[in-house]
Amino acid sequence: MAFDYKKEYKEFYMPKGTPSIVTVPKMNYIAVRGSGNPNDEDGEYKQAIGLLYGIAFTIKMSKKGDHQIDGYFDYVVPPLEGFWWQNGVIGIDYAHKEDFKWISVIRLPDFVTKDDFEWAVREATVKKKQDFSKVEFFTYDEGLCVQCMHIGSYDDEPATVDAMHRFIEEQGYVLDITDKRLHHEIYLSDARKVQPEKLKTVIRHPIRALDVRGTSA
Repeated sequence: MAFDYKKEYKEFYMPKGTPSIVTVPKMNYIAVRGSGNPNDEDGEYKQAIGLLYGIAFTIKMSKKGDHQIDGYFDYVVPPLEGFWWQNGVIGIDYAHKEDFKWISVIRLPDFVTKDDFEWAVREATVKKKQDFSKVEFFTYDEGLCVQCMHIGSYDDEPATVDAMHRFIEEQGYVLDITDKRLHHEIYLSDARKVQPEKLKTVIRHPIRALDVRGTSA
């Protein structure tokens, strides 16, 4: 049976509907950077998704070709994720999606090296006759975070985010969103097939602890 990251690492992909604290290890991703409203039909975001999956499935199906990856095991392609920010805004202003900056990503299995990734970009470029130059090998060490499962429309996320922030204050933490530590979403539902009220999205925010004097540690 194919290895499924969602099932094997439930602490990262299947949190409860109430906020919790988690320490996320360093992971490697396929990534595409861009900006603008993700709902724009011909926008950068939807183009980025196609690029990500083009590389993700080239790597997954490498087992059938000449490029054999050391340590390869069969796996389910992990879910789409995104890191989001807006210049001059701490957190996310959902009313101004046109100002979004984002890094859209799909997790890579640990056995995939940068050389394997670069092979996949070359392979996909030839096989699919498409420009994959925007795709990059991206490493992110997320560290200490608060997270929660959000069920419902993306536009309803602020209520879940507010609950997360109240929780960390009660637990002695503060929000630590910076230009290096970003608002993070993991998409467990296909928005093209699932009704908005049933969408499942993991929301994750970086945090840091307060010391005994009430200042950030």
